[in-house]
Amino acid sequence: MSRLVGKPAPDFTMKTALGNGEGFGEAKLSDYKGKWLVLFFYPLDFTFVCPTEITAYSERKKDFEADNAEILGVSIDSEHSHKAWISGDLGKLNFPLASDLTKKVATDYGVLIEDEGIALRGLFIIDPEGQVKYSVVHDLNVGRNVDETLRVLKALKTGGLCPINWNEGDKLL
Repeated sequence: MSRLVGKPAPDFTMKTALGNGEGFGEAKLSDYKGKWLVLFFYPLDFTFVCPTEITAYSERKKDFEADNAEILGVSIDSEHSHKAWISGDLGKLNFPLASDLTKKVATDYGVLIEDEGIALRGLFIIDPEGQVKYSVVHDLNVGRNVDETLRVLKALKTGGLCPINWNEGDKLL
């Protein structure tokens, strides 16, 4: 996988299931120009670890909005599968789930497990100008930490040097 941090984010256009479960939409990278984007990939709908992450990010949506950030979840499932999951067991969300049915976006972001046809748990923070500023990729069995994502977002937004264990309000170097 080649490094994306410091480079323009790979462009995308994907169909989405709206978080309220009431319809469909479309997400393009250009839709997020002028805002920070937390783009995260997860393996599949109707699985075990995925709903814990997705609902945790949804519950913290206002914290991301306070930092001018949007959230977009992505898997290789169809927008129809996303809608069924949102309308059923997953429940309503505060952000859309995008369909990467062609697996192009997962490939472009370097998270596709080709022999399995699903994405690793990749998370990317993209700045308002469309540059990738952060990426982390987890194994399928390990969920991400919403607090850490918010901490890194806040650190990136300072534009300064943030030492180890930096938190909002701490001094910069």
